[in-house]
Order: sequence, then structure tokens, then C-alpha cells
Amino acid sequence: MTTPRPRAEFPIAEMAPAGIPRLTKSLLIPRPIAWVGTRSADGVDNLAPHSFFTMVSNVPPILVFASTGRKDTLANIDATGEFTVSLVSRAQAEAANGTSAPYDPEVDEFAVIGLEKEPSAAVAPPRVAGAPGVFECVREQVVPAGDGFTVFGRVVHVAVAEDVLVEDEHGHRLPDAHLLDPVTRLGRDEWGSLGEVFSLQRPQAS
Repeated sequence: MTTPRPRAEFPIAEMAPAGIPRLTKSLLIPRPIAWVGTRSADGVDNLAPHSFFTMVSNVPPILVFASTGRKDTLANIDATGEFTVSLVSRAQAEAANGTSAPYDPEVDEFAVIGLEKEPSAAVAPPRVAGAPGVFECVREQVVPAGDGFTVFGRVVHVAVAEDVLVEDEHGHRLPDAHLLDPVTRLGRDEWGSLGEVFSLQRPQAS
């Protein structure tokens, strides 16, 4: 039997608005990072990291990320219906953080940060050339939620660096977690690396 732990209680209705995300983001960790590439209707490329990010459907593959407020990423997706999600490796963490700055819409973050872009295979927005893996997506829907917007993207193409692919015991050629070397967002200004990887077989009903 687990002994109950003493807890501090935080009624959301009684908290100052600025204190709510400081608490929740420090608790909901780790969060994978979607490094979202878009292209404006005028042809300006944009790149920004978003840490409210996961997948919600296997087939068809649909991923989701949230934009807090209406930013350039969302404006471009509204205009063109396409985007890329590059994964952020440990070596690229500083660059990804740099692209989070509030640049004006006419600024190309790839150029400002000095990141090489590469053409996508199925959509117009570019991919981060050095990323270990990239999802190319078309917009399924955008749903307002609180002070943010939830973007659902249907994955139409996946590109993976050859040097992170490993064949497993079943003959499946898949990305290796250690070779991907992803970073995650934590609380405050904290980021995290992958750390320990362990396996657990899913139990079957008796």
C-alpha cells in the first residue's frame, strides 16, 4: 500500500493568471518539441518551437500542437494549410530556443539563426536540414481552446535521417531513441535530454 504524500493545493480560480502556466508547465513534463516550419502567403518562411505537441491518431497519422495566442505559425497555416514538424536534437537545442524569439512576420527565422533549410517532399514549407526526423503535414482543423489554438495536422510524408534508423529483432527499420537524441521542454527555462530508456511489455487481459 502506498502512503499518501503531503500535498500543496492550488485552486486555479484563486491563482493569478501569470502563475497558472508557471505551475502547470513545471508539472506537465517532459514535453516533446514540435519545431514547426511554415511559409506565408507571400513566401516568407517561418520556424518556431511549440511544446504542446503529441499525436492523436495512428491511421491516418494525425499530430496536434497548440499555439498559445495567434502567432505567425498559425497565421501561415491558416493561409496555406501546410506545415512541417522537425524534431529537435540535443545539438540543435540552442538554435530551436533562438527561433522562439518574437520576430516580425516578414523575418525568416532560418536565415536569422543561420539554419540550413531543405525542400520538403510533399508540402511547400521547408524542413530543418539537420533535424533527425521530420513530419510533413496538411491542416485537418484548427480548434480554439482557452487562450490557444489547437492545430490538427494530417501527416502526408515522413523523412528520417539514415543514421538514426536501426533494424530491430522483427526486421522493422525504425528510429532509435538514443540516436534521435531528442530534447524536451520542462518548466521555467529548463530543457531536458532523453536520459534512461527502458522497455515494458504491455500486459494482456487474463
